[in-house]
Amino acid sequence: MAMDQAERDRRRREKSAKVQEEDLRLKVRPGTKQALLELMEWAGIEEQGEAMTLMIHHLHGLGPGRALTLLTPPRHKYEVSQSVALEFSRKSMLMVLQEPGDEIIPPVHL
Repeated sequence: MAMDQAERDRRRREKSAKVQEEDLRLKVRPGTKQALLELMEWAGIEEQGEAMTLMIHHLHGLGPGRALTLLTPPRHKYEVSQSVALEFSRKSMLMVLQEPGDEIIPPVHL
């Protein structure tokens, strides 16, 4: 006799509990999703969960020295151009001149 849906669900839950299986959820933006799909295509993997599991295990296998270089998020550096710095300085001085009492008095060197 075939199992009904309730019996299949019960057995699935028992098996998951036995192997200490846990759901991990991941929200991603389109660029991340596209990268995952491309990685799966390159490796011939059809299930996202399998691809992520393999990546986690392979990354862990690299050890802390090599894995941490891949886990360091890219930092964007912003350098203020000289023209922007000059414009900021000019506007700052205008604001100082408009509000008496806020003048900058440079220190006197003896």
